[in-house]
Amino acid sequence: MVESVTTEAGPQGSRAAIRLLQGYLWHPRELSMDLDAYLPRELDEANVLWDEIDPPFAFFDNGEPSSGQVFYQFTVLRVYEERPGAEQLHADAQEASQALEPLLQATPAGLGWQLMEDLREL
Repeated sequence: MVESVTTEAGPQGSRAAIRLLQGYLWHPRELSMDLDAYLPRELDEANVLWDEIDPPFAFFDNGEPSSGQVFYQFTVLRVYEERPGAEQLHADAQEASQALEPLLQATPAGLGWQLMEDLREL
């Protein structure tokens, strides 16, 4: 499930690119996986982005080294003509989270993820 991060207030009434969700996806290096086969690049009016990165931490909570995993920075981004208020941004992030949940659950065993509501402007 998606955790929440405090909303950062910004000017209302101007065009804005807002991160709705931000986090990481990962899978074992030996598991060859094309994320495009499982996840969309667009989700309604939002863009779904991911890029392979170096592991952002050395160990998982259980002590397992992260070096045996492939990591991706994961972002759901939406461009608004006018920056909506915090309540609308939260609702849009929840909608994106609910749309992604069954897609992530349907990926092969071994794919992990941690996504959080972000709501910061780029």
